[in-house]
Amino acid sequence: MRSASAPSDADLTAKAKIRNAAIAHFVRDGFQKANLRAVAAAAGVSVGLIPHHFGSKEGLRSACDEHVLQILTTRARAAGRPSGMQDLLGVYLSDPEEYQLLVQYMARAIQEDAPAAGTFVDAVVEESEAVFRAGAADGTMRPSSDPRALAVLNVLVGLAVLTMPAPLTRALGHEHFGPDVLRRMAVPTLELYTRGLYTDDALPTTARDAWAAAGPPQQAKD
Repeated sequence: MRSASAPSDADLTAKAKIRNAAIAHFVRDGFQKANLRAVAAAAGVSVGLIPHHFGSKEGLRSACDEHVLQILTTRARAAGRPSGMQDLLGVYLSDPEEYQLLVQYMARAIQEDAPAAGTFVDAVVEESEAVFRAGAADGTMRPSSDPRALAVLNVLVGLAVLTMPAPLTRALGHEHFGPDVLRRMAVPTLELYTRGLYTDDALPTTARDAWAAAGPPQQAKD
């Protein structure tokens, strides 16, 4: 698992090899079922090195979480900038298997409701909201009535790719998620964000009026 700028497997430290092997095993087997001896064998190290470097299985998972979060949130920031989109695409095309493994890891974390999933969602929502507010301020984006809710919606759309890649891929007539699927989705997605769908604001106006007529929101009961 490596990007174009990452070191080759031969250059990785034993600690990094264990982490990378563990990411693959957690994706395949889930955290609870993952076997540390199998992780050590895949990394080409003795099983005793795992507690030496990470302390425990939980410590190993925390290191994997931190690594995946750092990469995915950095790439999410790049995706929010037009100048970063081309670089992000280049990184993906240079090593699509690495990208898919990281995405699958986060999908597994979401399915298991792991702490990393919440951290990832919070970080990307914060980043998206900042991008929307900055875009509205500098005139490159239309102002939103609720930038925070828009950021959550933006992340929700992105998470569909994490949690439903197989059915979405089949719906487009492809057998496997990969560059062809991303190529198919790229321009329509950007069209949606750039042009929108409707030619007037009748729907949001009607929705605002309907909610206003319904009265103020009620507080949730404990």
